Amino acid sequence: MGRISLHLPGCIMIASGLLLASVSVVAEELRITHWEPSSTASDSDTKMFSVTAQGLENKDIRVMFDNKALPDAQIQHRDGGLTFSLQGDHHRSGPLWLEQGKATSNPIWLSLAESHVVAASEDEVATNMDGLTTYVDLISVIIEESHDGAEEARRLADKFSARVVGAIPPLNTYQLRLSVSNLIERDALILRLGNEVSVDAVVIEETSAESPSQQQEQDGAAEPSVPDQDEWTANRFLDAVNYYTRRLNAKAKPIKTHPIRVGVIERDVDFDAPDFSGYLGDCRSKESGTCVYARDAKKPDDHGTTVTGILAADWDNGGNSGFLSGLNKASPGFDVIVERGSDAGITANVAASVNLVQDGVRVLNWSWGIHRIGAVSVDGNEVDSLVRSGLAMSGYEELLEEFFLWLRREHPNVVVVNSAGNASSYSSRDEYRLPSSFITEQLFVVGGHELSEKNGLNVNDPGYATKRKASNIDMRVDITAAACAKGSTPAPGERGELHCGTSYATPLVTGLLAAMMSIDPELTPEQLRMLLRRSAMTISDEHDFESVDADDLTSPILPSERGNNLNNPDVGHSARLDMQEALDLTVQSLDRVR
Repeated sequence: MGRISLHLPGCIMIASGLLLASVSVVAEELRITHWEPSSTASDSDTKMFSVTAQGLENKDIRVMFDNKALPDAQIQHRDGGLTFSLQGDHHRSGPLWLEQGKATSNPIWLSLAESHVVAASEDEVATNMDGLTTYVDLISVIIEESHDGAEEARRLADKFSARVVGAIPPLNTYQLRLSVSNLIERDALILRLGNEVSVDAVVIEETSAESPSQQQEQDGAAEPSVPDQDEWTANRFLDAVNYYTRRLNAKAKPIKTHPIRVGVIERDVDFDAPDFSGYLGDCRSKESGTCVYARDAKKPDDHGTTVTGILAADWDNGGNSGFLSGLNKASPGFDVIVERGSDAGITANVAASVNLVQDGVRVLNWSWGIHRIGAVSVDGNEVDSLVRSGLAMSGYEELLEEFFLWLRREHPNVVVVNSAGNASSYSSRDEYRLPSSFITEQLFVVGGHELSEKNGLNVNDPGYATKRKASNIDMRVDITAAACAKGSTPAPGERGELHCGTSYATPLVTGLLAAMMSIDPELTPEQLRMLLRRSAMTISDEHDFESVDADDLTSPILPSERGNNLNNPDVGHSARLDMQEALDLTVQSLDRVR
């Protein structure tokens, strides 16, 4: 018998004279895919957590938290994961990862803050009269400030035969599981709850069970008009990286930088992608200026991986290149925490945001938003992406209002960066768009642009970039940034596919604001906006402070943002992000303070 080569999944067997059959199973990498707080033990000082992981064996497992291995007595194994407890009140939120033999998992950020809400399963949702998927028996109530939220939530639960299953205590918001079986019963109970003197608002979720796309901005066409050019040149991305690493390390006048924590409201990140494989385990032990904490995703081209990659992807591996990771030579340390808590829609986004702020995050990236049914585009067409009913929108608006009031009262130096949206609609119409329509110093709204087809223009020219057709617009948008970015890839050296949408313009601004804060952590939201707008380049034609054909991309640049010079050519134009100039103005302002 001749030489035989047998190809089987995961193996190649070669035999002479006889055929050997063997199946080799490639072991899964050790990755944390989910975590959540479990029920609290009878001892109030003990907190229980549940972790789901792939590649996990029931032996030799070490749970590393705050750079220390948890005692085996605090860990219990279960199918596909484990549970563990933290005892006493001396613990604080921090990185957690698993070690098994020589294998190390991705690190997650284990928050010990108390905000968490429950997501509905496929059996707990239904289709309402608007054709939208909605939760049947899970709702949240916002309790009036004059009441003790926890106590009042328990009273309401007893009165209406419900159970308290989630909470956002700083916002006096509590999630109830109702004893109802259909939407008619739910809506009747919502009316009764809404008439309670102690209830400020009732929040319902119109979200598909476990659906990643529901909480993301839907992207437009993948290809920009000039696909072969780097879209980030329009924002001086590389110039900004060069400026930060050279100017801040200058021997003549070095600048002390400060660590900044960034929160990204996304589900997960693919740590198998070369862009993120270097962040496994104890990131800080590797002297990396940037660290990423997130649950592991199954593929590299999902929304969370791309958004996070714009901030923190490793360089020179193909795929993406992160702005903050590009600053590592001079970086004080950026913690990028990717977390959504659960898949419970907008309420989960807010709960996770509250936890992250309490854990020290200074900049929150919100690459998400929703439209109310009936919203129209600039062309007069009805918006059909990420729409919600009026009932849901009213609850969301109250919840978001509570969040921003809490932020202003308790954390006035935290900023939220939000995508304008991709419906060719208006970002400021509060009855039809959330959360970008909120007017607060702490909320920055980002529109999207792409490179124009005009050749030979200087980057400063307003025609160098043009509005991305799908981007939402108007006076509420603070600034535009490049809407297209390369995604991560499964193997080194591959070119990432383009992903486009305001979701991907937003982290460019988030990363820049974090870098500016690292130079001067005392900057207020008002000062950050002033520096961002003063440094901005222009885009599109002059509009004389009024919308022409519904085409104002951003709030027009004012004379006060150009040294009170009425004749400055930038005045009246929309604003385009200039990352290098913003850093330079930040350094200059720091020199004046000194």
